[in-house]
Amino acid sequence: MTKPVFSSRAAMMLAMLGMAVGTGNIWRFPRIAASNGGGTFLVAWVVFLLLWSVPLILTEFAVGKEARSGPIGAFARLAGRKYSWMGAWIAFVATAIMFYYTVVMGWTLRYLFGAVTGTVPTAACEPGAVGCVGPQEFWDGFIGSPWPILTHALAIGLAVIVVLRGVRGIERAARFLIPSLLLLVLALAIRAVTLPGASAGLAFLFTPDWGRLGEASIWLEALTQNAWDTGAGWGLITVYAIYMRKREDTTLNAFMLGFGNNSVSLLAGIMVLCTVFAILPGAADQIVGAGNEGLTFIWVPQLFGRMPGGSVFMILFFLALVFAAWSSLIAMIELPTRVLTDAGMARRRAVLTVGGLGFVLGLPSAIWIEVFRNQDWVWGVGLMLSGLFFSIMVMRHGVDRFRTQFVNSEGSDLVIGKWWNVVIRLVAVQAVVITGWWLWQAVDLNDLAGSFTPISEFNVGTVLVQWALAIAAFLGLNRWLAANATGLTASAEDG
Repeated sequence: MTKPVFSSRAAMMLAMLGMAVGTGNIWRFPRIAASNGGGTFLVAWVVFLLLWSVPLILTEFAVGKEARSGPIGAFARLAGRKYSWMGAWIAFVATAIMFYYTVVMGWTLRYLFGAVTGTVPTAACEPGAVGCVGPQEFWDGFIGSPWPILTHALAIGLAVIVVLRGVRGIERAARFLIPSLLLLVLALAIRAVTLPGASAGLAFLFTPDWGRLGEASIWLEALTQNAWDTGAGWGLITVYAIYMRKREDTTLNAFMLGFGNNSVSLLAGIMVLCTVFAILPGAADQIVGAGNEGLTFIWVPQLFGRMPGGSVFMILFFLALVFAAWSSLIAMIELPTRVLTDAGMARRRAVLTVGGLGFVLGLPSAIWIEVFRNQDWVWGVGLMLSGLFFSIMVMRHGVDRFRTQFVNSEGSDLVIGKWWNVVIRLVAVQAVVITGWWLWQAVDLNDLAGSFTPISEFNVGTVLVQWALAIAAFLGLNRWLAANATGLTASAEDG
């Protein structure tokens, strides 16, 4: 039986771009860029595109194409069977993110419906106003109601429908979603730069303050943003690369994916920051400091409410968010589906199992925003370990051997030199540093005990407890994971 593959290079790249481009490009990048000096942040962001994202994207392309299995089987084969638990970690973290990412897509669906019907408020209430429903009150009422459960179910259903159709379904969805998304973001960016006063936003975004490049926090935030918005190190690229044709290029595709994804982020930054500086320049700090949900669901309606023709552009904005979330969610469901099919489960059953678990395990995040934020914190930081584990896999296999055999494989348009040997090792250093930095941010020196309380929303304890439980489980199941992912017997000698 012929194994499924993408029908063309263009189809594969559209699917890969759909996997990479998500809500983080549109709602997180503008906020993080604005909070860290605009143009200064862009300098560090481009540096880490080359030092983190591209090396890991190259690795994942090569791993998927060579191993032709999900992360668990790939680690068992390329690092040794006793490292299968690392592959399980990577698959689990991306899946855990999927459990609450469906909630995010549900929010975008609700706001798209509200934008189309004109029911999303666009004017803030005056302090003390009785009975007024502004953007803040509308958002609070929505997340405090049962509606997020319904939109969560709708979101996961839309993604499952696509994944049930296999590679051809993913391809067809990508051919529609990604060109549409790019056109929407481009149209919104063009409208933003034509607003009176938008030049201030452009100047802020593209004018570096070279003196601020000495601030470590800017570099660490730039590294984090690259890790979160390119999909590098998530295991998603590995799974899509399984469906590459044998002679398909890996190297040029990896660069195209990294730069293509970050170009969308840049367009989103132009769109948001030019709109903010043109319409509410006095509230710029308040807007970008409002967090992802605050920026998107509370401030964006107010910005479009003050813009000529804003109701139309608000529809386009939330439609773009829906498409970005949908295309990424498809990849997040495909990954655990592939893990289950590697273990011998029929594909249809695997997709429905993942969809069912996604709905059930996503319910706490849909019902309680505190749970959502906790899970986003725990598994968002967990992605740093995923990048570390990919670097360890390469070092276990032999860095130069991996590069010459798998990165520079048959069909590659570009030959990757020994610089990659250095930067893939550097990925491990970056992963350790950024993980330590994020955990240190959560330590309250005035209440060290509280910093390690595992039930709190944002602290070190909640991360370490949940990580420890997951890692302990995967270590205990390592032999079973390796056997089921590779088709070998559990008694076979570990690599």
